[in-house]
Amino acid sequence: MPGRWIAAGATVLAAVSAAALVFAWNTQQRVKSLETELVKRQQDSASLSTEARTLARQAEVTAREAAAKMALLEARVAETSMQRSQFEDLIQSLARSRDENVLADVEAAIRVALQQAAITGSAEPLVLTLKQADERLARYNQPRLERVRRAVVQDLERTRSAGVTDITVLNIRLDEVIRQVDDLPLLAAPERRAAATPAATPPRRAGPDSSAPVAPALPASGAGWSEHLAETWRHFGEQVWQEVKGLVRVTRIDNPEAMLVAPEQAFFLRENLKLRLLNARLALLSRQFDAAQSDLRDAQAALDRYFDRSSRRVVAASDTVRQVMAQSRLVTTPRPDATLAAIAAASAGR
Repeated sequence: MPGRWIAAGATVLAAVSAAALVFAWNTQQRVKSLETELVKRQQDSASLSTEARTLARQAEVTAREAAAKMALLEARVAETSMQRSQFEDLIQSLARSRDENVLADVEAAIRVALQQAAITGSAEPLVLTLKQADERLARYNQPRLERVRRAVVQDLERTRSAGVTDITVLNIRLDEVIRQVDDLPLLAAPERRAAATPAATPPRRAGPDSSAPVAPALPASGAGWSEHLAETWRHFGEQVWQEVKGLVRVTRIDNPEAMLVAPEQAFFLRENLKLRLLNARLALLSRQFDAAQSDLRDAQAALDRYFDRSSRRVVAASDTVRQVMAQSRLVTTPRPDATLAAIAAASAGR
């Protein structure tokens, strides 16, 4: 009985030992497989770590290169921005310089045209210059110059609508009056009027010497002698009456001092009138219209006071002087003040 228990115990112990051995062997196998797996995973981790470090190094190098490239790009962008700003400033400076040059050229051309208009007495140089300035500003098409162009158009229309008299025509008219002064009759010495009826011409005899007058044939009878004598006395009386009528002339004179002009003073009166007209002519040529108006008024007053208004030549000369005096008031070339003011404002940058 005890032996059975011992055998059973030994058997159980043997079975437990066998089971322990099996368990230990399995455990050892598992530990070996775990160790192998651990070693494998450790190797994989080492390789991954190495690869990660390599990638990290590469990423670091790449990041450094990217940072360097970024810094280079930023530097280039900054340089490009600076060059762009400088280029824009240069373009603006060139544009301003071009606009200023255009304004200076237009202003200089307008001032030269004003001088030409003042010399010639015609508005054509100013009209042509303003037209060229308008075309030039239209080609540029700059908003800054639009105000100047509007002023140019305004002055151009005003200059075209202004009537300007030709100085040459006025001078020609004054020259005509100056040439007629010596032939104009004075109130103190009027022209001798022609007889109303011409004197009877004696009969002429035909023949070789037909130009010599021939005495009328004498009548044969006594009655013929008396008739011939009466006709001769009548003819003589008519001639005497014509001469007497030529000696006396009735004229209404509003200015009594005109009749007090002596014959030697008439010469100086005519010369003074010529000098007045010549002074008016020179004043028109020099564009001194106030002085021309004064001389023309004095000449007109002299024509009305001392010369015979019943003569057609005096009336024609007086009308010519009056027309020149009226037209010389209109000889004013309009100034392009609006254009000059707009150019000054644009040059000042306003």
